Amino acid sequence: MASRVASGLLRRRAVATLGLLRSHTHVRNYSSQLSALIPATSQCSNLTRRYYLPNPSLYQVWSRSFASDSGDKFEAVVPFMGESVTDGTLANFLKKPGDRVEADEPIAQIETDKVTIDVASPEAGVIEKLIASEGDTVTPGTKVAIISKSAQPAETHVAPSEEATSKGSSPPKVEEKSRVEEKAPKVEPPKMQAPKPTAPLKTSPSEPQLPPKERERRVPMPRLRKRIANRLKDSQNTFAMLSTFNEVDMTNLMKLRSDYKDEFVTKHGVKLGLMSCFVKAAVSALQNQPIVNAVIDGDDIIYRDYVDVSVAVGTSKGLVVPVIRDADTMNFADIEKGINNLAKKANEGALSIDDMAGGTFTISNGGVYGSLLSTPIINPPQSSILGMHSIVQRPVVVNGDILARPMMFLALTYDHRLIDGREAVFFLRRIKDVVEDPRRLLLDI
Repeated sequence: MASRVASGLLRRRAVATLGLLRSHTHVRNYSSQLSALIPATSQCSNLTRRYYLPNPSLYQVWSRSFASDSGDKFEAVVPFMGESVTDGTLANFLKKPGDRVEADEPIAQIETDKVTIDVASPEAGVIEKLIASEGDTVTPGTKVAIISKSAQPAETHVAPSEEATSKGSSPPKVEEKSRVEEKAPKVEPPKMQAPKPTAPLKTSPSEPQLPPKERERRVPMPRLRKRIANRLKDSQNTFAMLSTFNEVDMTNLMKLRSDYKDEFVTKHGVKLGLMSCFVKAAVSALQNQPIVNAVIDGDDIIYRDYVDVSVAVGTSKGLVVPVIRDADTMNFADIEKGINNLAKKANEGALSIDDMAGGTFTISNGGVYGSLLSTPIINPPQSSILGMHSIVQRPVVVNGDILARPMMFLALTYDHRLIDGREAVFFLRRIKDVVEDPRRLLLDI
């Protein structure tokens, strides 16, 4: 009698335990093996000393939200793009479904207002499918593709006739050909749809739309170009821009470069260019005229006791302005190495948001493209920009004699709300003096 009562009590406890398991949201793969929870009748006499718990192998806990049940599939998502960047445009896919990818290998590119960012594969595997489409606006965390670790990469199928020809064998028999046709997926011819009527072009009073012509094409404007256009227009609308000009004799600087270029490369491992000389001259001028390095913020003026020089670099995708940090603490070699590194990253599209954030003063060298004279536009939120131009042999008067000298026009565009003409002219004059006689930097005069 006692044995039957104990057996019934144990069965009720087992049923209650099984119900508890069913109500748990993170437990799966259990079964109603009631006999595994209930001991044999001969064991009922030891109920006071023996406890029967569910087998741990009967359940499994979900622990990876980004993977499938078996941990086979992973999601490639848009990474964090910077504090000031909230979204971007999916420019293009570097891989297609069926391609094999390695861990951290780029599979897509996101174009933002400032830089192009890669979307990397989280694991090695095969791209199962693409979720987003090119041209979509995406934000950090947006799913782009599904990566499968067990899928096989897509193979290029060779037609039977080509395969037979390459191996030098006879064409396949009719029976083999029929089997190949049965295995091959059926491809239905695309259905021809009637052309949709073209929608009328949107017009606005300020920007009238011209009728399309035969040899014209309309393409969406890239985000980087949109950003450049908006910033330049904002600069014109915000600043009271004024430009002042001067010319500089490059004779002494070019002779200095020619005399020491080989020793400079041998010691520092980088060529001595003209850009580092102008950066050093700009640092000296900014220290002499601190107002040029300042900026207006509301009703306040922010004076910056450091010099971060932005260098304008033209790329195939548009103009980018990476920053040389703490240029006032660098020597010529450090500046040349920094410029070369930033220029290489710009041409490879590898600039990050941090590379272009900040900057207190900008130098733009239009002379590398042959520009003789220009008026550069201020790069917000800075207050001034220096424009360099091409070096041209021109006749100048030196000690009463007319000589041919390598001359360069310099242009300084500044915010006239903050900087008066006096400070602007003194600033540009200081750059002229240092470039024409680099010994001034050594003597600090």
